[in-house]
Amino acid sequence: MTSVQNERTPAAGRPTGRQALARALRDATYEILPFRSAEEKVLAHVPTDVALTVTTTEAKGLGPTIDLAVRLGEAGYRAAPHLAARQVRDRAHLEDLVARLREAGTDSVFVIGGDAAEAGEYPDALSLLQALKEIGHPFSTVGIGGYPEGHGKISDELIEAALKAKAPHATQVITQLCFDGDTTVDWARTVAADGVGLPIRVGIPGAVSRQKLIRVSAGLGLGQSAKFLSKQQNMLWRFFLPGGYSPNKLVERLTPAFARPDNNLAGFHVFTFNDLDSTEAWRQRWLATLS
Repeated sequence: MTSVQNERTPAAGRPTGRQALARALRDATYEILPFRSAEEKVLAHVPTDVALTVTTTEAKGLGPTIDLAVRLGEAGYRAAPHLAARQVRDRAHLEDLVARLREAGTDSVFVIGGDAAEAGEYPDALSLLQALKEIGHPFSTVGIGGYPEGHGKISDELIEAALKAKAPHATQVITQLCFDGDTTVDWARTVAADGVGLPIRVGIPGAVSRQKLIRVSAGLGLGQSAKFLSKQQNMLWRFFLPGGYSPNKLVERLTPAFARPDNNLAGFHVFTFNDLDSTEAWRQRWLATLS
């Protein structure tokens, strides 16, 4: 574990970079994929005080996502399902989903547009957020997506306008995975300057095997970072350690920003790709170093 360096004395009342990093890691959230072994891995390796989000895919639909989020909630976790707007057929379908989550005591969701080729009644995240408000949803935490590297299919101008429109319906922003700390910090400052005051959780990769990280991130189209990783194989030494990928350098680069008031960075959202044992061990090593 490398040390956090270049810490400056903060303004009165503000945490140091080291303190802010410790808080961000203690309060980190984990993203998991709704695969068959996911529940077993969560129960075996993740403390119940780590909040989770459960992804959804066009191929599997919303069913497995909701099912896993509910089961994890029953096991004592705070698990937020991804609600992909384009996979919600109509108002009746949405009301059924909300009713099931309400009955299960689920109090968090993450609302995204989704990539389904054909949409039902809700073509994007904003329309679903508005519908959730109309039906009086029970969720105390509502996350929306942030895109430090832009979106492959939508212009930057539209993405920025959409974030502003969605912000009044949300309680936090969770960014897409980005391997460049400077890009994330610059984007977060711009968002804050534009008047979006929501806390921002920075999407970072967990301690994931290099093969899985390349395969999954390239397949999901996660901006220029993923394109770089998938194309520049001879440069992988900049990102990977012999046994697998370590997010340490990215975390260290982001650390000073957590102690500054101009960006609303509030924590980490860890894309685990279900490598939960190695990711949780990595987080605990950091916390032990910072204690």
